[in-house]
Amino acid sequence: MDKKRILILGASGFVGNAIYKELCSYFDTYGTYFTNRSFASNKQFLRYDLEEDDIFQVLQKVRPDVIISSLRGNFPAQIQAHQHLMEYLVKTDAKLYFISSANVFDAYSKFPSYENDKTLSLSVYGRLKIKIENMMMRLPKEKTAILRIPMVFGNSSPRIKEIKESIENKEPIEVFPNLIINVTNDDRLTQQIHYLINRNKTGIFHLGSSDLIQHEEFIKEVIGHLGNYHPIYKRVYTTNEDRYLAALPKDNVLPKNLRISCQEIIDHHLPV
Repeated sequence: MDKKRILILGASGFVGNAIYKELCSYFDTYGTYFTNRSFASNKQFLRYDLEEDDIFQVLQKVRPDVIISSLRGNFPAQIQAHQHLMEYLVKTDAKLYFISSANVFDAYSKFPSYENDKTLSLSVYGRLKIKIENMMMRLPKEKTAILRIPMVFGNSSPRIKEIKESIENKEPIEVFPNLIINVTNDDRLTQQIHYLINRNKTGIFHLGSSDLIQHEEFIKEVIGHLGNYHPIYKRVYTTNEDRYLAALPKDNVLPKNLRISCQEIIDHHLPV
């Protein structure tokens, strides 16, 4: 069987690179990088400047069967790049897997959100993701998959690095006591994406833990797991009531072995 050819846009970032590492042994996998020159010697990586280069040039070089978009950077440039991606999808047999965010629901705070709930965001970031999701929804269903993810943790994740730096520098760590979230980590997220590509799945997927936890409780448990630290917490109250920022699966539930709980993320997937 011919190996699928996969292109990961933003493969030098934390999530993009974790996806690359998961897939590169199984598929003919390519990635783009921008500033991180350490990828320049890797023949599977192409330099792509979101603001200067046209994504078509990368697409013509790689001719991918599957595109995974994990781009970061200038918002208008991201929108333009995705408009060009849509044009490419229409003309080819390629599929697009778009890394979206639970923030597409950040205007709804009373309940967790499910795959087919209406999106509405108060944040610029959430609105960017909605705009790209809406572009994708105009294409035939079998061409696209929207992967909404919550906060991603993991050994080398920016969030864990930030927590460690704050502890070292004796700086306060922000927690949101009334915020109820779900979370994920790089290991499980990349396994889930691998499964979706293998099975040619399309549609909308919520790739977070199957349960919920308070932000403050989660961060405290993570820090307890990192060592015997007693950091200063800065409690940020945005409201007096519980507020949800959680994307839970209901219609597209993954197999049991691919699900994860908040506790598993704390216990098994963080450095001791």
